[in-house]
Amino acid sequence: MKVTLSALDTYETSFTPLVVIELAQDVKEETKEWLRNRIVAKKKDGGAQLLFRPLLNKHEKETLGNDNLYLVGASRVRLLLGAEALGLVKESTDGTMRAFTHGTRHSFRGFHDDNDDFLTMAECQFIVKHELENLRARDEQMIPGCPQAKLYPGKSLLRRLLTSGVVLQVFPLHDHEALKKLEDSWYTRFSLRCQPIDRIRGYFGETIALYFGFLEYFTLALIPMAVIGLPYYLFVWEDYDKYVIFASFNLIWSTVILEVWKRGCADMTYRWGTLLMKRQFEEPRPGFHGTLGINPVTGREEPLYPSYKRQLRIYLVSLPFVCLCLYLSLYIMMIYFDLEDWALGVHDESGTEWTSVLLYVPSILYAIVIEVMNRLYRYAAEFLTAWGVLRSHRAAANFALSPQFNFLNCFASLFYIAFVLKDMKLLGQSLATLLITSQIINQIAESLLPYWLQKKHSVKVKRKVQALKVNIDATFYEQVILEKEMGTYLGTFDDYLELFLQFGYVSLFSCVYPLAAAFAVINNFTEVNSDALKMCRVFKRPFSEPSSSIGVWQLAFETMSVISVVTNCALIGMSPQVNAVFPESKTDLVLIVVAVEHAILALKFILAFAIPDKPRHIQMKLARLEFESLEALKQQVRDANVQCFCRK
Repeated sequence: MKVTLSALDTYETSFTPLVVIELAQDVKEETKEWLRNRIVAKKKDGGAQLLFRPLLNKHEKETLGNDNLYLVGASRVRLLLGAEALGLVKESTDGTMRAFTHGTRHSFRGFHDDNDDFLTMAECQFIVKHELENLRARDEQMIPGCPQAKLYPGKSLLRRLLTSGVVLQVFPLHDHEALKKLEDSWYTRFSLRCQPIDRIRGYFGETIALYFGFLEYFTLALIPMAVIGLPYYLFVWEDYDKYVIFASFNLIWSTVILEVWKRGCADMTYRWGTLLMKRQFEEPRPGFHGTLGINPVTGREEPLYPSYKRQLRIYLVSLPFVCLCLYLSLYIMMIYFDLEDWALGVHDESGTEWTSVLLYVPSILYAIVIEVMNRLYRYAAEFLTAWGVLRSHRAAANFALSPQFNFLNCFASLFYIAFVLKDMKLLGQSLATLLITSQIINQIAESLLPYWLQKKHSVKVKRKVQALKVNIDATFYEQVILEKEMGTYLGTFDDYLELFLQFGYVSLFSCVYPLAAAFAVINNFTEVNSDALKMCRVFKRPFSEPSSSIGVWQLAFETMSVISVVTNCALIGMSPQVNAVFPESKTDLVLIVVAVEHAILALKFILAFAIPDKPRHIQMKLARLEFESLEALKQQVRDANVQCFCRK
């Protein structure tokens, strides 16, 4: 998507606009000029060395009254040097994956001096974002023209501009031609198995592609559970040890699917190059602040913050806040049970059809409250993450996405019903209500409602642009105006959380409600298309983020599978069939259940150890790269010794 800006008074070159910066309407010219100089200045002078253009020229600004949108791009050489600085991994001509370097660029497959497609647009936008975020204050005391926006050495300029209201937003542009091709092969055809994961990765980046890859895999993995659970529900096979057979299969299923996913994930990310990216020496994230100093490991100048102060913030503020949220979740759960008792009392007194419907109202209300609390906690966790002064993107993500609150918020009532009230009928009813209600709410809140609102807004913008009679590229102008008004995609947290809760409902309690997997499969078939729709048409294009796995969610799913062992063994021990075998001695029953639980846990860990996380061919390629790196290091040492000997 190249845009010619020859109409501008002071620029006669053409470049590919990658990122849009929107400034506030009242920003002074002094501030704009300072920002432009910092963005276009050379790296050695503390700039980003990028291209910076206003969307409209002087005459068009006077006509449209729009003086706050700017386009950011980069030269081809600048992008290649940025790819080297970020450690992007590309396929070399010998078929191996290697970290890209500008000096050896001709040894990488697909690179030509006249080829602009070596880096995807998502990678180019990621490079530009990285350079903008790492513009840091040096000698400035404040932002010129904004005396209230104080600066200190090492402070991220972009973050300070955003928090002070000078910059309203920064977002990457869509490429309409590439987006149309992606849509035609993605959600316009109702097919789960044929998701173009590699194309999604090329357009949105690895983080989004891994989510859709996991969504596809998890849905297919749910099908066996749905097929087995359907006859259990329809024929009510209580006399054939329903709990024992179904729960036993459940335990094996939950272990195997997670281990197989890790292998498939490693295969994908190796092909994309992110499995080999070195992230331990990455630069601090923009929200990290501290005194400007020298990193003792890398030798780079960057903000440094004492570890003990960060730990004090986490343990004295963040942790008590999380505990308070957990207490609030339990308090609301007890209110829910009071409502259940009230509805049951009303139904026992009248016994009409209307009061039988009333029995489901507390569960529906509780499901709605759970969804609201999950979203509120998410915003609070993100605030605490930014305030907690975590240095790396990965540490910040792991803290913000830690799902312990969501687990307690969604499953506490089910555990209480199962093991305190011991009411299996109420457990099945509550599970079904929570699962179905949450799925309906998510479909409406995440996709349908935003799409309807965006559709209405896009019609207004198109009418406004068509009414303008100015000499501009109306199509591109309309695109920028539309995209700047779109909602911001907040990441994959809510999407993964929905799958995490599905996995919990299926692996923990589906033996008392076997249709849980079937409802999850039906929901996910529509989820693929609704999530694709919202990514392409509802929200702004998110910045690409390299990822080698699904991150903390892998640990969350594995922890859930371990908890499911305890839950299913306890449900088996509580089943009438097993209790009939031990009519007198309950102690023997408890001991046997505990022994079986330990044996199954041991089997889970054996399976996890026996199934390698990486396929054999990936292990061989990684070992070969390590060997070649060691040999290259030895050769460098030998060359240095020879040169030293020759000087003597």
